[in-house]
Amino acid sequence: MYATERQAHITRHLAERGRVSVVGLADDLGVTTETIRRDLDALEQQGLLRRVHGGAVPARAGSITEPSIAERMTVNSDAKVAIARRALDVITDGYRGAIMFDAGSTVGSVAAGLGERVAATGARLDVVTHAVPVAQTLSLLPDVALTVLGGQVRGLTAAAVGPSTLSALAALRPDLAFVGTNGVSPEFGLSTPDPAEAAVKAAIVRSARRVVVVADQAKFGVESFVRFAGLDEIDILVTDAAPEEPLAAALADADVEVWLA
Repeated sequence: MYATERQAHITRHLAERGRVSVVGLADDLGVTTETIRRDLDALEQQGLLRRVHGGAVPARAGSITEPSIAERMTVNSDAKVAIARRALDVITDGYRGAIMFDAGSTVGSVAAGLGERVAATGARLDVVTHAVPVAQTLSLLPDVALTVLGGQVRGLTAAAVGPSTLSALAALRPDLAFVGTNGVSPEFGLSTPDPAEAAVKAAIVRSARRVVVVADQAKFGVESFVRFAGLDEIDILVTDAAPEEPLAAALADADVEVWLA
């Protein structure tokens, strides 16, 4: 396969998945990892992607770049549905408890699958969220008690942030929290581009007894502008592909369970 064909394959898969790995591309294309690294370097020089540890992400994916919630819903949608379905396995038969839902498209997929899970398990839940789209989804569930936290709603993510949101979170102790993230890094932990959003995510992580992070493989190795939690502050990472080293080792060292969709 010629370099131009390989690079077209790389850019196509990057557009579909949001991230590509050197090892995965080498396996897909039947070439060496050194060949893939040269292709990625060439594409980066053309401004078509940005190199990160172990692979590449779209060129626009800088540490303060943040797509809208509508844009996120169209990226890796099948993976997000699969991740959500696997994440909901944490709700077992007869489960009773309070659950916090963070903002984000993958967390939104978890919320969309909650009704079916409640029906299957007979769970009785009190749910809380600060995200408008998530609240709209959860409001349609007849057997779930919903509380919506107020605050200033960010247009980009449709999530409430700010002092009133943080004050409300400080008074809560949910049994479980589903949390989204823009990046999962072995050194930097979990991160997101916006400081106000990061403050709310950090408060959710602090408040919950058990933290389930839902993130597709495109988030691996990504470090966004603001860190909101260390790997040792979360309990479960639900994702669509096994993390590669050094992230895999860092998750193991932090005693994080990795659930594959």
